[in-house]
Amino acid sequence: MYGPPRTPRESVHKGCAYHGCVPKLPDIVRNPLAFIAARWTPRPALVRRAVLAALVMSVVIVITGGAVRVTASGLGCPTWPTCSGDSLLGTSEMGVHHAIEISNRMLTYVLCATVGWAIIAIRAQAPLRRGPYRLAWAQFWVVVFNAVWGGLTVLTKLNPYVVSLHFLLSAALITVAALTWLRMREGDASPRPLVGKPVRQLGQLLTAASAVLIVVGTLVSGAGPHPGESSGAYKVRRIDVDWKTIAQLHADFAWVVVGLTVALWFVLRAVDAPVGPQHRVRDLFLVLMGQGVIGYVQYFTHLPAALVDLHMFGACLVWIAVLRVLLSFRERPFAEPGETVPAAAQAPKSAASGISA
Repeated sequence: MYGPPRTPRESVHKGCAYHGCVPKLPDIVRNPLAFIAARWTPRPALVRRAVLAALVMSVVIVITGGAVRVTASGLGCPTWPTCSGDSLLGTSEMGVHHAIEISNRMLTYVLCATVGWAIIAIRAQAPLRRGPYRLAWAQFWVVVFNAVWGGLTVLTKLNPYVVSLHFLLSAALITVAALTWLRMREGDASPRPLVGKPVRQLGQLLTAASAVLIVVGTLVSGAGPHPGESSGAYKVRRIDVDWKTIAQLHADFAWVVVGLTVALWFVLRAVDAPVGPQHRVRDLFLVLMGQGVIGYVQYFTHLPAALVDLHMFGACLVWIAVLRVLLSFRERPFAEPGETVPAAAQAPKSAASGISA
């Protein structure tokens, strides 16, 4: 009369039909990263390559952004987020400046893809390393914020202060990407200092001076003869200072950084520090010398576009070299004393010893 009793599954479906409950989503939709990690474990070398690719792209986007500026293509797409009117890409009739600007915009998607690949690779690695994983996600959010800020540079018609902060945000991206790369080449155990506190403090002073050098460099760019747009359709503001005076201040800070680098190298030699920190300081000195040559040549040749862009590339290399010096002052083993090191977590021997490239 009453029929057979309903099974629990039938009761749930009937309840959903009457009360509108939401069915459970598949795991791949609810947490795609965990879904991938449960089914795929990448080799450590692949993870390191993914992280390195993100770092390389963070430098490439600076170079292409510099090319946009020095070729006066900053308003090759006069609107944002579209390029012109309702068109996302614009048209070929808009000319070479449009092609340069839209190419830089499209490379942002490539950058997002490489950062996303790094996030997936780190998340899928076993065991999960939370420190590098958080740094990888930080890269993603910096990319998103900087992309929006890049749109603001267009909407403000290349306001020099907005453009300067756009470059500094790119430097922040390089910072996080470089730290992720360096962290993947060491362990997660408690850090152990390789040099004394005074040496570490000298390294911190070098890092601070290098950061000031980069900031002053953005002021040189904001006041210099490359406003980023040359059509005359828009009045592009410049920072209201004499760019040659700021350039001299920039050169003075460069010599301060060089002096601190040489002093740090002598101190490391005097205290018989491990070869890792000594090699990192040597590398920094060589990069600084190359960057100095480019800087003086471009100044005395009245800032040719190609050298300005090359100088921006050198600035990226200098900052990465400074971060390598700072992190070389300590080591982080892959396990605490007495713990077993998982084979999948081990880095190449040269990297673990602090003398890797």
